Amino acid sequence: MSDTDDSREMGLELGDLKDDLRDADYPMDAEELMDRFGDHEIGLPDGEESFEEVMVTGGDETFESADEVEQAILNRVSADAVGREGYSDRGAGNEGENTDESF
Repeated sequence: MSDTDDSREMGLELGDLKDDLRDADYPMDAEELMDRFGDHEIGLPDGEESFEEVMVTGGDETFESADEVEQAILNRVSADAVGREGYSDRGAGNEGENTDESF
């Protein structure tokens, strides 16, 4: 799939899960979501995690929309979804500190 595919969100590939979540009736609790969609795979930059693996930490939540579920996915994916841990595009060092780096 291309990077412009609608199923890709913040570096995650949701694939059919995105459409299935959009087609579902809400509200829906976390247990029902995992029963219905737990086997769907979420593509990470360096692998995959199942929807169930991502959502299992939520507890007794009820979701009112697909948008809420997608936000929960973004908040819960493992560190494997992070591009470069500790990366900042804000520059190095403290303000006023002399560095040899050029931006």
